[in-house]
Formats: sequence, structure tokens, C-alpha cells
Amino acid sequence: MSEKGIVIVGASHGGVQLAASLREKGYEGPLTMLTSEPDLPYQKPPLSKGYIKDPDPKPTPLRPEKFYTDRSIDLRLGATASAIDLSGGEVQLADGAAIPCSKIALVVGSRPRRIPIPNIDAPGVLELRTYQDSQAIKAGFNAASSVLVIGGGFIGLEIAATAAVLGKQVTVLEAEGRLMARAVSPAVSAYFLNYLGGLGADIRLNARVSGIRLSDNGLAAGADLADGSVIDADCVISGTGVLPCTELAEAAGLAIENGISVGPTMLTSVPEVASIGDCASYMHWQVGRRVRLESVQNAVDQAKTAAAALLGDAEPYHEVPWFWSDQADAKLQIAGLSDGTETAALRGDPETGSFSAFLFADGKLRCVESVNKAGDHALGRRLLAVDAGLTPEQAADPDFDLRALVKRARS
Repeated sequence: MSEKGIVIVGASHGGVQLAASLREKGYEGPLTMLTSEPDLPYQKPPLSKGYIKDPDPKPTPLRPEKFYTDRSIDLRLGATASAIDLSGGEVQLADGAAIPCSKIALVVGSRPRRIPIPNIDAPGVLELRTYQDSQAIKAGFNAASSVLVIGGGFIGLEIAATAAVLGKQVTVLEAEGRLMARAVSPAVSAYFLNYLGGLGADIRLNARVSGIRLSDNGLAAGADLADGSVIDADCVISGTGVLPCTELAEAAGLAIENGISVGPTMLTSVPEVASIGDCASYMHWQVGRRVRLESVQNAVDQAKTAAAALLGDAEPYHEVPWFWSDQADAKLQIAGLSDGTETAALRGDPETGSFSAFLFADGKLRCVESVNKAGDHALGRRLLAVDAGLTPEQAADPDFDLRALVKRARS
């Protein structure tokens, strides 16, 4: 592709940071950013919480409109990319237009996954990805006294906690034997099971949904379970994970492996194309396999690496991943990845509502999960960054000085 500018497909946290980083690094060429949504790029974490609860919510812009105009960023709202023509050097739009470019960044994110059961696509089965989705859920809550949430992961539980705080009768159906099983340790799962139960939510584990129940007018009205039981509800939420949006990349012939496959500097199998965020998978330095991380922090940090890579001057991406989930008044913060960990050391008492689980693999710290303990989370990120040599015994000792250990490791 000849030099025609850069097109960023996707305008969430990662896309906006990528555009900002390109300008900060001195790129002065044409820069276009596409989003199929009608609003200025906005904060996504409040989708499952504040945007649903607030009486008159408005999406909170990541940057004001002036940010884009001042930096000559051609932000196109309501513009959907339909194809990438690598040989012709352009991104084609659904409306028939085409944008010439020499480099492309795919920041296309993920879409909600729906389990393959009867009536899962029926009217009234709600899911969450966009601001418009959150407002559909808000309207559903306003008209409902009972809410059914299918899925006990982060998004499902955040929505369930929001519904419980709003006074709804809430049922959560989780197919696994514990909540957030793929993401957190058993101790943290157990804490949130008790916490959400205390809010009044009916949490059912090992609950496999066999179909969506319909009302007489064809709207979702609950679920049938594989064990023969029935749940009736006025509002049904599907929160069973996400799938990476890889269609554009696949059609263009880019390598796909658990998402759009990228190398250590976020470039795809075609070096003129980068990809970051929920849609991209990369070889993680800690767990030794490809991972696809669904977090704001990951997308923002990868954007900085990708911007440098597109301009020919990047260091490999090597950031400690971190995540968070706000469920009513309980804040879960995670540093690192729990894959393959076999030893957990608790620091603090879950009964008090403030504790951390330090997770180890082969004697090395791999992950720190903190509930209402922001100080441990901050230290956990620093411990993982410097490989400080913390032992499970030290982690479990409330008198052991974690801050001093970090300082010694850095020196």
C-alpha cells in the first residue's frame, strides 16, 4: 500500500488512544477513525452500572469533539467498515464509500456470545455492548419486577447487582459450579456468591438453560432449565461472554487464532495492519500462550505499542494486565492472570469484606485478586512487574511489608 494515511476501524478506548498516540508520536498524515455508533466515543465501564441506574443518563465522552478537530482526526460517526482491500489500499464502507490508506488498525472489539438454545434470539432477550443496549436494559428494568440474568461472569453479575440495588427480584443462572470460574479463584467466587445473595439475588450454580420461555405475545418471559425447572421473569438478560469480531480480518486473509493474531508489537500477519484490544490475541510473556484480554487497560496500553509499531519504532508489549469489576458496593480488582495457578494465599479475611487472594504457580506470584482493597491491588501490579520473589507464606502474613519487598526488588 502506498502512503495514503492511516484508518482506525473502531473508536472505543483503544481506538481513541491509538489516534492520540499517533499524533503525539509525530504522525502528521491523514488519520481517519470509524465508529458505527452515533455518539462520540464514550466510556464503556458504566454500561452495566451507571448508565442503567441514572434517571437521565448520557454517554460520557472519552474526549470532547474539539480533541478530534484540533488534531485533524477525521472521526466518522455512524460509519461501518464492510471490507479491507489490502491490494488496493483502502477501507470500504457499508454505504459504498471507500477511504484510501496505507496502514490500518483494527480495534473492532467483541460482540456478545449467545448460547445455542431455543428462542435465544427472541424479542426481549437483552444483551450489553453499546450505550443503546444499556438503555434497552434500563427500559426493561423500569417495566419489570423480576429480572433473569443468564451467565455468572463479570458483565452478568454487574447487571445483576445493579438490578438488585434497584429493588428487582433477581435470579442468576450460571452453568459452572462457581461464579466467574474462568477468571477468579474459588475464594473470590465464594465471596461474591455470598455478597450477591446478601443483596437478595438468587444465584443458581450448575444451572444449564435449555430454552427461553415466551409469553403469549412472543416476548422472552423466563427460561427452562435442563433439570426440568422453570424460571419466570419480566426481563431476561443474556450475559454469557463475548466473541472477538474477526470478520473483516478473516475476509482480508489475516491470521486468526482466538481472535486476530498479532505479534509482540501488535502487528498482524500483514505488517501494514495492526490490531489491539478485545479482538486481538497475542503471546503472553507470563503464561506462555496466546491470550485475548477484555479490559480497558489492555486496549489503551496496546494502543500505545501499536501506534509506535505503525510508525516503525515499537518495543514489544510487556505490560502487567489488570482488570476491575464493580458489583454494587463491592470492587474487585485483578492484577496478572490466574491461568495455571495452583496455590492461593489469602491476605485479610473475606468475612470483613476486604481481602486479597495472592495466586502462585510453581512458587511464583502470577495474580493478585483484591476485593475492596485497592492498596493490595496497586502493590500487586508492582510486585508482578518486578518479579519480587514473594512467597505464599509472606503474602498470607499481614505483617509482612509488601512495599519494602517491591523497593528491594527495584533496587
